[in-house]
Amino acid sequence: MPRVTPGKHLRKIPQTASFQRIVTPKKRTEIFRRLRESNPSPKSELQYTTPFQLLVAVILSAQATDKSVNLATPALFAGAPTPGAMLALGEEKLARYINRIGLYNAKAKNIIATCRQLLERHGGEVPRDREALEALPGVGRKTANVVLNVAFGEPTIAVDTHIFRVANRTKLAPGKTPLAVELKLLESVPGKFRQDAHHWLILHGRYICKARRPECWHCVIVELCGYEQKTGSPT
Repeated sequence: MPRVTPGKHLRKIPQTASFQRIVTPKKRTEIFRRLRESNPSPKSELQYTTPFQLLVAVILSAQATDKSVNLATPALFAGAPTPGAMLALGEEKLARYINRIGLYNAKAKNIIATCRQLLERHGGEVPRDREALEALPGVGRKTANVVLNVAFGEPTIAVDTHIFRVANRTKLAPGKTPLAVELKLLESVPGKFRQDAHHWLILHGRYICKARRPECWHCVIVELCGYEQKTGSPT
């Protein structure tokens, strides 16, 4: 996924700057307009070629970085590109492919069980249905949302740690739980932006609105968000 880069809104932010805390519908529309302007065609950073491979990559990405997943999956997908081929590997061989990814033993067990279920219940295809997806071992709501959005073009929003942080920090869609944030975003994000909102917000949290120190000095939505402790350029 390409990195969001600042456009005409690039600026240094003084520590004493004052910003409104309420994100109005008008501001919300402008936030997503600017994010779209910075990155018109956002894509997942995970490497895959089929819905099945995306599903596996997303399962592997839980509590791990996309970078670590992408280091493991090319060889894995080359040797086992389908549910049948991956099931034939078995847990032990699969674990060898992914042993640099956190929780790899548990993930190997879930992926093998998922492959078996895909073959037995879905003809080896990834279901385009939330309930069926969440019934797969190792698949929760967030993973299901990613697959529905990325593989099948559904306007879902998968709330990970980045989106949860950005939604609360900016006051775009504050909530105490990922589900609360997701539902608020689905309700408040203008329809024309909803399909790609997931990617824009993740990217923004990953590269700009970082956990330890947000880089407000080159944020394209800096004067639109409700975060009070804006940071100035370190240089």
